[in-house]
Amino acid sequence: MSLGLYLHRASPVHAVPAGAKMLGLLAVGTGLVFFHALPVLGGVLGVSLGLHALARLRAREVWPLLRPALFVLGPLFVLHTLLSGWGTALEAVLRLAVLLLLATLVTLTTRASDMLASLERTLRPLRWLGVSPARLSLLLSLTLRFIPLLATWLHEIREAQRVRGLESHPFAVLVPLLVKTLRTADQLADAIDARCFDPEEPS
Repeated sequence: MSLGLYLHRASPVHAVPAGAKMLGLLAVGTGLVFFHALPVLGGVLGVSLGLHALARLRAREVWPLLRPALFVLGPLFVLHTLLSGWGTALEAVLRLAVLLLLATLVTLTTRASDMLASLERTLRPLRWLGVSPARLSLLLSLTLRFIPLLATWLHEIREAQRVRGLESHPFAVLVPLLVKTLRTADQLADAIDARCFDPEEPS
């Protein structure tokens, strides 16, 4: 099995160090909590799309990873509209859309090894608190990379169910998605063990 979603391109975005990209993602995610103006959120969304273009990522490469999010963003917009009005609903959807776009951008433009090494260096001071930087960095990097991967699986499962005439049962996707996720987690654990990964080994 492979979690390699990295797409090599000669672009300014690819050239940015992994640590800077992940720090930027964290900063934007934190900043979105404090900004509620729709023009600001729309502007950040536009910048996110511009970064995808700057990274020379083709729409046909990115869209399959983002399309399944419509099945979450659509119902979320409807629910927020009924409870709080369309303005609040649009804010919530824009925030999630920006985070998904940026997480996908970081995943597609950053090698897993660079991401892991950068996180481990950043988390090294936590060793004094009894926390393993290597173990925590592996957890965080895999979590980030699983975001677009889960979107791809969701799309594949829905397409398979549509062929079988099950598209009228939206919640039926949850069980196979959970099974696939757990199975991949087991395969990933076996792959880590096979490579004799030692989270306590100093880098």
